[in-house]
Amino acid sequence: LPPKERMYIELPKKYRAVLSKFYDLDHGLFITDLNPYINEGYVAAYFKPFGCVTINDSITICDRLAYVRFSTEAEADLADSAGPHFIGGTECKVRRVVSPKVRCNLFYISKQSVNFSSITL
Repeated sequence: LPPKERMYIELPKKYRAVLSKFYDLDHGLFITDLNPYINEGYVAAYFKPFGCVTINDSITICDRLAYVRFSTEAEADLADSAGPHFIGGTECKVRRVVSPKVRCNLFYISKQSVNFSSITL
């Protein structure tokens, strides 16, 4: 199966709390207008003072865009509030976003009860 595409959602904090009741969320920043000559390591170093930038595909740079994922909601909020952000000498637009966690497993567990005695293998 091809990997799921990541969805970035920008919405006010009060709505993020509601969304988190239904989905496990990653918290991060969506960055645009990046200097085209910087790399993932530079962006990670820039955001390191705000918290733990997670390692797993946390930074993706293409077409002057990046998504930086933090380990907690508070860290992402701190990084967002510290703007304006000048990364590599260029002022970037930063938006606070959430993203439903991408699952790699093939099984989906329903919240509804399932009667396993009626399933035939």
